[in-house]
Amino acid sequence: MDTKVFTAIIHKEKDIFVAECPEIGTVSQGFTIEEALSNLKEATELYLEEFPVSNVSRSILTTFEVSNV
Repeated sequence: MDTKVFTAIIHKEKDIFVAECPEIGTVSQGFTIEEALSNLKEATELYLEEFPVSNVSRSILTTFEVSNV
């Protein structure tokens, strides 16, 4: 089994942290960042067992400004 590196985007919603892998589309949650990330890893591994991918494009993360907020 080879190892792949994916992006995790984590944000807080009320009392939980939501983690998303934009390259695969998997999403999970947890009460801590660590738990959300662990759950995302498990969800992504299970998804890839069922729907293997050979070539995944890495996400590009950047920022942008919004005026008049």
